[in-house]
Amino acid sequence: MKTIFVAGHAKLPGGMAANHISESLTLTLEIDRKYGVIIDASCTLATDHGREYIKSLLKGYSLKDGTEEPVASLREGYLGKAGNALEAALKDSYKQYQLHH
Repeated sequence: MKTIFVAGHAKLPGGMAANHISESLTLTLEIDRKYGVIIDASCTLATDHGREYIKSLLKGYSLKDGTEEPVASLREGYLGKAGNALEAALKDSYKQYQLHH
């Protein structure tokens, strides 16, 4: 396999549409095994538009460089209630990546 798949989880804030499905947010990343680049991303936000937008914010970053740049991209681009949960899920995904790489 040329890619690996990691998942990160974080608790959602109260009062969100996604809370009716689950109290946690999951962020999944497909990562190039050699370079650590995020090839694809998905999350459990309530709308397709939101999920696609998060994917566009994260694709192309290399986790070999850490999470500072993709976290900054999330903070600058996503202004919804789940911002802190997305950041926490990204950092959790990064921990999973580090454990296996």
